[in-house]
Amino acid sequence: MKRIVASLLFVLLSLPALAQHEHSHAMGRAIEFPDVEGYFSLTCDFHMHSVFSDGSVWPDIRVQEALRDNLDCIAITEHLEYQPHIEDIPHPDRNRAFNLAARMAASSDLIVISGTEITRSLPFGHANSIFIEDANPMLTEDAEDAYAEAQRQGGFTFMNHPNWTSQRLDGVARMEEMNISLVEKGQIQGIEVVNDLTYSDEALEIALEHNLAIIGTSDIHGLVDWQYDIPGGGHRPVTIVLAKERSEAGIKEALLERRTIAWYLDTFIGREEHVMPLIHATLNVESAAYTGNSSILRVMLTNSSESEYTLRNTSGFRFHNHADLLIVPPHHSLEVLVKTGERMDSIDLSFDVLNVLTAPDTHPNVTLNVTSK
Repeated sequence: MKRIVASLLFVLLSLPALAQHEHSHAMGRAIEFPDVEGYFSLTCDFHMHSVFSDGSVWPDIRVQEALRDNLDCIAITEHLEYQPHIEDIPHPDRNRAFNLAARMAASSDLIVISGTEITRSLPFGHANSIFIEDANPMLTEDAEDAYAEAQRQGGFTFMNHPNWTSQRLDGVARMEEMNISLVEKGQIQGIEVVNDLTYSDEALEIALEHNLAIIGTSDIHGLVDWQYDIPGGGHRPVTIVLAKERSEAGIKEALLERRTIAWYLDTFIGREEHVMPLIHATLNVESAAYTGNSSILRVMLTNSSESEYTLRNTSGFRFHNHADLLIVPPHHSLEVLVKTGERMDSIDLSFDVLNVLTAPDTHPNVTLNVTSK
């Protein structure tokens, strides 16, 4: 009996460790988008914290959460200047969290990239630099030196939560002269339009105006499951990176070329040339046929993405079982009865995709060709 109990205990204690080494689809939480037009659709979270700055968990938890969410890439970006747990967890090496996370993920296919957070008051604000070689030289008194060091190391630097109410009381993201100068010098290359539980129209405008990569991150400090209600069907914000290869180099090249989409609360935020291929890859007509002798065309729309689609009808046809708004759940089909007036071999259905933003208050339009059988 003791041997049985001991064996069961060993199995139970081993489960978390096993979860570290392979992607898990537990609770239907896995995030995965189809590849598009020669690019891999890689899901990435470039902003998170552990106990090595102001987070609440050890770096291995960040790796385990990412594996459970089926992410392709993460960066643990500890604050350089803000270390509230330093008395309990002394660590003179600012690369410590990355080293631990990379070691934990070594036997999985999760890509862990190095990074850090430059933590300053305005006009600089906070910024993340990823793909760096060594965070320690960036711990300098002069903020401009930190940005220059990140650039010298080949880092990719993006502005963090520019709408953060602790620094922007009105929640409006703005570019200071110093920020514009850093952009012009190539020392700022992206901006978070999504951070944790917030989205910023103004940050999206800044990204488009200054040709910055559109970034969405969790900035997680506690547990992902609690913050985003993963068991209840929620999801963390991520950046979908359209990469030519599934590698650290491929991700960096895509960021430099601005091929990114932020995904937040089932909403895609990105440039039209990047979001449209993803829509076409995931929203399709499964089948279409007329019912009986009527001119009612039964159309099955299918959604193969992780996100629901909210569609507003802009075609010249009306529906027999819906108003002009449709919601197609993720990985499901929706039956739409189209009143065509007379039987036709094919029609075009067009929709504004309301949960996709290509600019503030701007939604792309998609046309689906429907051929009846």
